[in-house]
Amino acid sequence: MAVFLLGAALLIVQPQVVPSRPTASSKVDSTTPKESFRKRDFKDWIHPNETLRQLPQTIIIGVRKGGTRALLEMLSLHPDIAAAESEVHFFDWEEHYGKGLQWYINQMPLSDIHQITVEKTPAYFTSSKVPERVYKMNKFTRLLLILRDPTERVLSDYTQVFFNHVQKHKPYPSIEEFLVKDGELNVNYKAINRSLYYVHMQNWLKYFPLDHIHVVDGDKLIKDPFSEIIKVEEFLKLPPQINASNFYFNKTKGFYCLRDSGRDRCLHESKGRAHPKVDPILLEKLHKYFCEPNQKFFELVGRTFDWH
Repeated sequence: MAVFLLGAALLIVQPQVVPSRPTASSKVDSTTPKESFRKRDFKDWIHPNETLRQLPQTIIIGVRKGGTRALLEMLSLHPDIAAAESEVHFFDWEEHYGKGLQWYINQMPLSDIHQITVEKTPAYFTSSKVPERVYKMNKFTRLLLILRDPTERVLSDYTQVFFNHVQKHKPYPSIEEFLVKDGELNVNYKAINRSLYYVHMQNWLKYFPLDHIHVVDGDKLIKDPFSEIIKVEEFLKLPPQINASNFYFNKTKGFYCLRDSGRDRCLHESKGRAHPKVDPILLEKLHKYFCEPNQKFFELVGRTFDWH
């Protein structure tokens, strides 16, 4: 297995597609994350159809129920993006991480040399061990973090688990049973902890500078996807290719769908499910609880969001 620093990312070339080893004259500047890669330097390492598997130069690290699938699907409209289809859970699951980078590279899609490989695993953001592991793989990795109003994210989190149980014909407690304990807000509820964005962001900022992390406004992505996705294009230094015409509002589903080369596609029916009705007083307690954590997050990232 050969490892190179390619642009802003490591490139691992799989042995099974290697006809011969590169000569001593084949060199890559590994000191800076610049686009100095030349195809002819690695012509012996590329599949005959000029595709290969690369470590992801960009990772969508979260957050769970923030809109990561929608973001990946929209980003995939760009011809310079090669996206892994499923959540890999390489950095947060020990059984996967122990298999090493070669296993990780095998989970990536075949891509052209000029394409950016992207994978998304929402659990990365809230896992304390992941930032260091990603940094050790490649400190130049560009990270995408999509967030929603913390209260809305809590309700979406519950809704997903609730419907998973319904599909399996298993009973599941009401959301109030999770949100309330001894008459007070249950701040130990996992869904609430996942919405304490500043806590997890602090861990990422120990390893990555803020200019390596782009925070996508998940609430705006729902209402005006085009305005948010062009910011992602800019962050990834992609030539502008995604247009407003790639999005259309589906009145039946109640959210935007995608149009690509005349083909229409929408997110899975599991997306956009109605949240459970919550007592207004309890909902207000949630809003108040998140006020201080939200402010701390705003200070960390140097911007504000339209959250309660």
